Amino acid sequence: MSYTEKFTWGGKQLVIKRRISPVDMVSAESSHYKLEKINVADPNLRPSNYDKAEGTPLPVLQADGVRIDVSKRTKEPMNFWHRNMDADEVIFCFKGGIRWETELGNISLGPGEMFVIPKGVAHRSLPPENSEGENIIIELKIRGEVSKLI
Repeated sequence: MSYTEKFTWGGKQLVIKRRISPVDMVSAESSHYKLEKINVADPNLRPSNYDKAEGTPLPVLQADGVRIDVSKRTKEPMNFWHRNMDADEVIFCFKGGIRWETELGNISLGPGEMFVIPKGVAHRSLPPENSEGENIIIELKIRGEVSKLI
């Protein structure tokens, strides 16, 4: 059996074929790095927008130019409009649904659906009509223009 490893950078690609897996090792130790998961469905992960109209999503991860928030707007619609002047916002519906009113038009998302709110566009979110279950939304704030590739 052989293992293929592909490296890509700057539009170039390098392909290496190995006899053993690149992750076949005796041990890996670090006081700085570890694999860690976050369960966005955990009921203890409760942003302030869960049951408050003026509440906000919960930031969970951040890197240069990117922040990932979890939103669970379950009961109350946003009672204000928001403009993110620093970043495009990628909105991904993980569970339930969400409605967005924007100055570019309105959109509703179900599980597995996503869309982009461009930087500077006024918007607000509302739970789906007759929402009784939990709505879990992942929001990625990305500095730099987001481009659709498909």
